[in-house]
Amino acid sequence: MAGLVVSGTQVSYIGQDCKEIPEHLGRDCGHFAKRLDLSFNLLRSLGGLSAFGSLEELILDNNLLGDDLVLPGLPRLHTLTLNKNRISDLEHLLNHLAEVTPALQYLSLLGNVACPNELVSLEKDEEDYKRYRCFVLYKLPGLKFLDAKKVTKQEREEALVRGAFMKVVKPKASSEDVTPSPEYNYTPLPSASRELTSHRGFQVKNENEVADQSLLQIWTAESSMRSVLGKCRYVYYGKNSEGNRFIRDDQL
Repeated sequence: MAGLVVSGTQVSYIGQDCKEIPEHLGRDCGHFAKRLDLSFNLLRSLGGLSAFGSLEELILDNNLLGDDLVLPGLPRLHTLTLNKNRISDLEHLLNHLAEVTPALQYLSLLGNVACPNELVSLEKDEEDYKRYRCFVLYKLPGLKFLDAKKVTKQEREEALVRGAFMKVVKPKASSEDVTPSPEYNYTPLPSASRELTSHRGFQVKNENEVADQSLLQIWTAESSMRSVLGKCRYVYYGKNSEGNRFIRDDQL
């Protein structure tokens, strides 16, 4: 079969763009394979993996596996790599692995949303990754290696004490959240900021304070206009405006 490489109990079927495990692969190799490498394919499911009941190592890097990933019972599996897939629900995956891979010692999830890594996302930092490791080790205490890094005694002890509290909970969207228009790529301001920068509801407390009536008319007209916010991460409210330094001639 094209693309199939067999060496003893090691089976490789790499870079074949398959979306599922071929039936004939399990039929021909499932009864003796201890190491299976299916990297660089387009796998979305692992339905054909049930034929490989004696697996000890499973390599699934660079596929399209998501949170609906289902593994059959693999009681001898000690090594599993899922690098660069589409897994985002860490707790769901770990609960599943604890059930179907009781002998697991080596796990790698680099390149998935579930694995916070500052090399993949600029929003993550070293502390995010430490919390991730602590939670994984709490769920899978038998691991010896996680993401190509050996598990230390200190990490294991910390996982026992704090691991249950290291779960990252994604905030739910509230009714007050603003959904950006698909026609514009901009970051909307928080509601509190919008109130401060909006012209709506602005009232002149004492119109006599406006010296020029025409200026008041222009001001009122501007208050009814709707503004469009462009790309902007920071808002300046003028608390330290340089304009406050200007003085009139009659104040000299």
